[in-house]
Amino acid sequence: MVAIDLYSDLGESYGVWRLGDDEAMLAVVTSANVACGFHAGDPSTLRAVCRAAAAAGVAIGAQVAYPDLLGFGRRMIDMEPGELQDAVLYQLGALDAFAQVAGAEVGYVKPHGALYHVTAADAEAAAAVVAATAEYDPSLAVLGAPGSELLREADAAGLEPVPEGFADRAYLPDGGLVSRRQRDAVLADPARVAEQAVRLATAHEVVAIDGSVVPVDAQSLCVHGDTPGAVDLAHAVRAALESAGVEIRPFTA
Repeated sequence: MVAIDLYSDLGESYGVWRLGDDEAMLAVVTSANVACGFHAGDPSTLRAVCRAAAAAGVAIGAQVAYPDLLGFGRRMIDMEPGELQDAVLYQLGALDAFAQVAGAEVGYVKPHGALYHVTAADAEAAAAVVAATAEYDPSLAVLGAPGSELLREADAAGLEPVPEGFADRAYLPDGGLVSRRQRDAVLADPARVAEQAVRLATAHEVVAIDGSVVPVDAQSLCVHGDTPGAVDLAHAVRAALESAGVEIRPFTA
């Protein structure tokens, strides 16, 4: 049977500001990328999401980022490798503390926003993220773009590299994601998002913006939690995957 993980970025509220519906998403997904406080998420939010994820049997991943609360982690910050390594280690420890007291643990690491794109192409930055992950817990998996420097570094370090795909993002012909600064970079039509998810899970491919077919070897699929109507999109994706005979389970299982 074909199997796939379904995840969303959660824990991104901050103080009185609320983003997304974490509890509703946790009823749909099998893994949760939880913000670690650098781009979003405050201590009480991290505690609440970890507790809810543990109760729902949802795997917890650390969504590490550049220290950029104002820009939601979507701006690149020029950090020395050692400084970046320390920043990732700091975030891992913070989130894992809340996971542990909730009776769970962090199972994987995934960079967010600008750090995600930088580590896809920059071997030095990717190595820094992987080094922090390995020294914290070498049993952790690393989630990232297929063919990325991040996954290559993870594999070289003996960590489990897990390639992912995006159900709700438009793709470029080279397999990269269309910039959020461009129109229609984020897909919002439930039928289209569900169709893309099924194609990614069963055929390991996606149709790019120019109509070309791009191979994407994904073991995990993302539905972003901050997209308007995110919960409805996630339900549509899960229903379509199940109708296609795809088993939905965390890749950490």
